[in-house]
Amino acid sequence: MAKPGPIIVVEDDPDDKDILEDVLKDLNIPNKLIWFTNGPAAFHHLKTTSEQPLIILSDVNLPIQSGIEFKRQVDSDSELRQKSIPFVFFSTSIDQLAVNEAYTKMTVQGFFQKPGNYDQIKNVIKVIVEYWKICRHPNSG
Repeated sequence: MAKPGPIIVVEDDPDDKDILEDVLKDLNIPNKLIWFTNGPAAFHHLKTTSEQPLIILSDVNLPIQSGIEFKRQVDSDSELRQKSIPFVFFSTSIDQLAVNEAYTKMTVQGFFQKPGNYDQIKNVIKVIVEYWKICRHPNSG
């Protein structure tokens, strides 16, 4: 049984969102999925909600601002840093410079390339969610 907080997904591709919803259903993960198509909308939600998300899954390639820029914005906000929300990049294309920046200049907890088929996506999401269900961090309960 997962922690009650929602899973925040920042992804502009509705097909990828639908796949993630199906994966969570197939894995019997009861956490609500809250979907945003861009970083500014997700940032606004994070600033105005009292819910403690289980995790943020963000694409790197997003409209308006990239996932990297979104994460920089989250990291620069002291209130959101205090919430210690686990942040994982989950993106189709992976640029090594983005990976390097994510780990050396930001507080990311993972950088995953989206696999090419449903079963592989399901396995990756299962590992990510299972890890964060049991991992302890400042606001984990």
